[in-house]
Amino acid sequence: MVGRQKELSIHFVPGSCRLVEEEVNIPNRRVLVTGATGLLGRAVFKEFQQNNWHAVGCGFRRARPKFEQVNLLDSNAVHHIIHDFQPHVIVHCAAERRPDVVENQPDAASQLNVDASGNLAKEAAAIGAFLIYISSDYVFDGTDPPYGEEDIPSPLNLYGKTKLEGEKAVLENNSGAAVLRIPILYGEVEKLEESAVTVMFDKVQFSNKSANMDHWQQRFPTHVKDVATVCRQLAEKRMLDPSIKGTFHWSGNEQMTKYEMACAIADAFNLPSSHLRPVSTWLLKPYFSEVQIHHYSMYY
Repeated sequence: MVGRQKELSIHFVPGSCRLVEEEVNIPNRRVLVTGATGLLGRAVFKEFQQNNWHAVGCGFRRARPKFEQVNLLDSNAVHHIIHDFQPHVIVHCAAERRPDVVENQPDAASQLNVDASGNLAKEAAAIGAFLIYISSDYVFDGTDPPYGEEDIPSPLNLYGKTKLEGEKAVLENNSGAAVLRIPILYGEVEKLEESAVTVMFDKVQFSNKSANMDHWQQRFPTHVKDVATVCRQLAEKRMLDPSIKGTFHWSGNEQMTKYEMACAIADAFNLPSSHLRPVSTWLLKPYFSEVQIHHYSMYY
């Protein structure tokens, strides 16, 4: 896996096609990226691969042909890929983030977000690999952002609770791991539903129908490429300094509500925004409790 090895490639010439064995350079730094088929995972995999790392990505339903297909709930499968590849770094992007699945299948969500994360941390510790666990600002209640690493988590929805429990499982099984809490993400999506930012595009483009948009909760939209760069830099610093571990926060600097994000999308695509209606907390209160208001604004 290190140095040079032979690889088969297909060469096409007019009238024929042949297999050619070529020598390729294999970087000596190895990283395993879970959830490599997702919005963030794709960016993380690309960032490491383009910066002289031997990157292997794994996924499940959408893994083939580019990535390894690994069921993270299968402890044997996880053990084998880690011990076979022997990564220096593991970036754990995989998680169940879909709000309807988390709420309707809490046990399944907990198995992936908590149990699988704890097992991955244990396997990483066994070979001395540095684990970066991707967590979320959903571990906080969102009432007083921005949050620091020392602030006490207080998740209001089940997704946030499972991510917080995942953090605990990781650090209990691997004291040298890092937890990286990140906010709402956007980037190069394969479908609009991949990002809570781009999913708003439908409400923006259909200007013949008014759309209520949350205009009270402050968020920090962050590009996945920037998060990927932070992951790589964190990994490279850790390889030089073993004291780098624990909990870290990172986000973009621009603070916006969902309404402001939607207006920015409209401006970027030269679309009207007059049909977007800013909704403040006081307008929601007759219909929702405080917890429900938070749940509404985070997911929609």
